[in-house]
Amino acid sequence: MARDILKTLKSEHTVLRDLFKQIEGSTDRAEKGRADLLAKIEANLMPHAKWEEQVFYPAFKARADREGLKTLAEAVLEHASVEQTVIPNVKASDVGTPEFAGRAKVFGELVDHHAREEEKTMFKMAREMFSPAELAQFDEDYAAWKQSPVAAASLAAAQVKTAVQATAKRVSDKFTD
Repeated sequence: MARDILKTLKSEHTVLRDLFKQIEGSTDRAEKGRADLLAKIEANLMPHAKWEEQVFYPAFKARADREGLKTLAEAVLEHASVEQTVIPNVKASDVGTPEFAGRAKVFGELVDHHAREEEKTMFKMAREMFSPAELAQFDEDYAAWKQSPVAAASLAAAQVKTAVQATAKRVSDKFTD
C-alpha cells in the first residue's frame, strides 16, 4: 500500500476518537485510568497537531484558493483553542471529578469536530492540490519528523505551555470558588 499522509492523519483521528470514547466511558473512581488515557490522548494529539501546524498547514496555504484559506483559518483557530484553553482546563481539573468528565467530553467533542471537518473539507482539497507522490513524501517526512529533535523540542514546549496554563487555571479557580 502506497504511503499517504492523509490516510495516516485520518487513522490518527480514529485512534484519538477511540481514546476519547474510553475516557468518556470512565467513572470518577477510575482516576489512574483517566490520567493514563489523558496522557495517551496528549501523546497522540500533540505530534499530529504540531506537524500539521509546522509543515502541512503552510504547504496547504501555499496552494489554497479562498475557500481553502477559509478552511485553514478554521483549522488553525481550532488547534489554538484546544492547546491554549481546552487542554489547560482539562489538566487543571481533578481526574476524579465530574468537572474533569465534563471538560474531557468537550475536549473530545472539539477534537472530533475538527477531525471530521479536516477529513470532509481540507483533506479533499489537499487530494486535489498535491500529487500522490507529494502525499507519500509528506507521510515519510512526518514519520521522520516524529523521531527528530525538532519534534521533541516542539512537543516539550507545548507541554510546558499547557502545564503552566493549567497551573494558572487551578490557582485562578481557587480564588473564584
